[in-house]
Amino acid sequence: MTSDRSPERPDRNLALELVRVTEAAALATAPLVGAGDKEAADQAAVDGMRYMLHSVQMDGVVVIGEGEKDEAPMLYNGEQIGDGSPPQVDIAVDPLEGTTLAANGMPSALAVIALSARGTMFDPGPVMYMEKMAGAPEIADLLDLD
Repeated sequence: MTSDRSPERPDRNLALELVRVTEAAALATAPLVGAGDKEAADQAAVDGMRYMLHSVQMDGVVVIGEGEKDEAPMLYNGEQIGDGSPPQVDIAVDPLEGTTLAANGMPSALAVIALSARGTMFDPGPVMYMEKMAGAPEIADLLDLD
């Protein structure tokens, strides 16, 4: 049996660990869903995500965090996460996308994480909001936000 594994694909165990990271953020937020306090819900998500991220086998740096734009609790840009072991990765996070939705007990709030090899993730700098689209390199010429 041959392996078709490519270096672009995340290690399966790392991918499952990242699922656990988002799960921890969601579970930490759950008691606050519908309580009307979006700051407390956001803080719980950040705390749950940060706790689990530090247990993941990776040398990660947050490239795209969430807190600066809305003065919310955050995983900040440049923050070192993971246990410091390889692989070296860049991370984009939003522990609670839809804070108002969660605070009001509405559906569709979620925890978000994206990971790429160190130095390969686009760093938007101080840009707060932008339209984004991701796709495989093979379809890059087909993607257009307009």
